[in-house]
Amino acid sequence: MPDGTVKQVGPLTGTRVWTVPGRAGRPIDVPPAAPRRLARGEEHRLCGFCADRQLETTPEKARLVGPDFTELRRVPAAELGDTVAEFRRFGNLFEIVSAEYWRENHGFRQPASVFEWARAYLSDPVGRAHIERLAAIRAQASGEATSIEEAALDLLGGSHDVVVARRHVVDGAETDDQLVSSGALTPGEHAAYMAFTVRSLAEIQSAQPHAAYVAVFQNWLRPAGASFEHLHKQLVAIDESGPQVDRELRMLASDRRLYQHEIADLAVAERLVVAANDGAVAFAGIGHRYPAFEVFSTSAANLPQQHSDAGIRAVSDLVHALHAATGVHVPTNEEWHYRPPGAPWPMPWRVVLKWRISTPAGFEGGTKVYVNTIDPWELRRRAVAALAQLRAEGRLADGIRIGDECDAADARLRYADDGDDDE
Repeated sequence: MPDGTVKQVGPLTGTRVWTVPGRAGRPIDVPPAAPRRLARGEEHRLCGFCADRQLETTPEKARLVGPDFTELRRVPAAELGDTVAEFRRFGNLFEIVSAEYWRENHGFRQPASVFEWARAYLSDPVGRAHIERLAAIRAQASGEATSIEEAALDLLGGSHDVVVARRHVVDGAETDDQLVSSGALTPGEHAAYMAFTVRSLAEIQSAQPHAAYVAVFQNWLRPAGASFEHLHKQLVAIDESGPQVDRELRMLASDRRLYQHEIADLAVAERLVVAANDGAVAFAGIGHRYPAFEVFSTSAANLPQQHSDAGIRAVSDLVHALHAATGVHVPTNEEWHYRPPGAPWPMPWRVVLKWRISTPAGFEGGTKVYVNTIDPWELRRRAVAALAQLRAEGRLADGIRIGDECDAADARLRYADDGDDDE
């Protein structure tokens, strides 16, 4: 507009967004006003996801240990302290979609392997005490008690998992504001975190036959919806794809190259390409309620688990770079989007990273027009400058091209080249 107001419409969502001049200059990386000094050893017990409080979570499904991130499965409760878990996977104690939901609405019954795991877990006194404590917490919250055997099955065989990083704060932290975000990980650590999540996604899809989709997301800091300010992702099986996926599938019916035409080509034309490598590309997103980056895999694969190790690493490296450019104290949501296994049309794997730096209020509620304080061009400018600095400091993975180093070929999406074939 002549006064500098930018009006946007989300190509995939239809969301209407305005950016008004003069509102973009507010600081977004705001550390706590009064950080608290940590007592000796407190860094390992700050929240229920911390290393010294592992029995406060549900039984562990898997963990990664050592410099090579070796995966250990179903570690018994009595052995949780025998190794140091760089990343852990376990069920959410308070699921969004519960085991009871799948049992009562879909007739789902746990497989024999979960029955055997539950029996073994309960046969150990430490494991049995663990299940009893968790069952009591659930019973107090719901007002309904269950048998210890049923509680064990639900806790071990649920379809809402959490993947948690080891550190709440940096090693050697002196105050509680020295948090470890995705961007504070090394590129290698983040790659292990991402690949572990991809494997977890595939396992949940395989284990829950009634699931149409598994939502994967990360809430960082409380303004973005995090219960604990400890780095973690969540995976939730649901029995429908959701209205946004349904909308995109309707659009794909008339344009199989929808994401190329409506997202990638527009980003190239408007100079909104932020970064790229040989397997992924990042754009400053258009038409989001919050400043948002979109990282697209450029592979022919669709589902995350269909990607090669190199393809997953390419997406991970760009997501990590953008988290690092964002900063530790910016509330963010990370959302994964991909083709539902039963969908008829190809869809690319993309990860959207949103800066939760404003709160929709009465104006947005009344008009359904959202005020985003940073327009896509300013978002790109900030990200490119931050990424260049991070690369100079040696904090990014190798092979990332930034800003004008990218060209139109970097934004070519291949998700529809081979239909549903794997990479």
